[in-house]
Amino acid sequence: MIYDLIVIGAGPAGIAAAFEAKKNGAKNVLLLEKAKENCQTFRVYYKDGKRVDKVYKGIDVANKGNLNFVDGTKESTLELFDNAIKQSDFEYKTSCEVEKVKKEADNYKVVTSNGDFLTKYVVVAIGRMGKPNKPDYKLPSKFSKVINFNANDAKENEKILVVGGGNSAAEYAVDLSLKADVTMCYRKAEFTRLNDINLQNVKNAKINLLMATDIVEVSDSLDKPSVKFTNGTTMEFDRIIYGIGGSTPVDFLNNCSINIDDKGVPSFDANTMQTNMQGIFVAGDIASKNGESIMIALNAAKSIADFCFKA
Repeated sequence: MIYDLIVIGAGPAGIAAAFEAKKNGAKNVLLLEKAKENCQTFRVYYKDGKRVDKVYKGIDVANKGNLNFVDGTKESTLELFDNAIKQSDFEYKTSCEVEKVKKEADNYKVVTSNGDFLTKYVVVAIGRMGKPNKPDYKLPSKFSKVINFNANDAKENEKILVVGGGNSAAEYAVDLSLKADVTMCYRKAEFTRLNDINLQNVKNAKINLLMATDIVEVSDSLDKPSVKFTNGTTMEFDRIIYGIGGSTPVDFLNNCSINIDDKGVPSFDANTMQTNMQGIFVAGDIASKNGESIMIALNAAKSIADFCFKA
């Protein structure tokens, strides 16, 4: 079989790309996800009940597609995308990791852990949070269980260091401050990346803020992680949580022959989302430098469907 479209990544952008393609008449559409479930960023990194807003970083855009995305919670957002999969008849495979995409005659071969597939068009809709960013300094393996990249394992009454100044780090710190002794370390003197709600929450929460301060090293010489800071102080913590973002999978993009800039962002046409490889498109976080609103991702999916499969 030669598919009309293969979508790589079952996050909001990927699900919407498959959904909109079917709406526009594509017959054979395949959605591939390397994890066991869709929308892994929501399931792994969002706490239960977390708000999910249509307006992101003050950007409010009209919905051009067929998925009715509105303000809600983690749970209502997952329900929307779960239903989109159930209500459409595209093929969906989980636990299927894509290794590369290569041109083969007039089509593309998508090479995966479960075999190879041929397709006319490809949408790369992988996110940035699959592999969390890690600091440049070494993290002691001795403390691997208490040096984390999300807040899932945090315990009540622990002394916790949250590293980072973005929205994820802020949400970890605010949430944990209700049950633990939280210190938040950020290398800049002021928060420059927080939305208004998180900024206010950080100000109101019981959090020890270490601003304009970075970490020099994390030592394993004691029974707990010992952190040396650029301000000359050293402190011990029960747990360290890094919320410093995710990284673009540069190697994968290179394996697909997609051109990327010095920030790891692929080159693409802003109207069609098509990359330098004719027939390969990008959508969602992978198409942005610092993460993208769900609404923009859904509209990108609609643009791709309209370009490939005229309604």
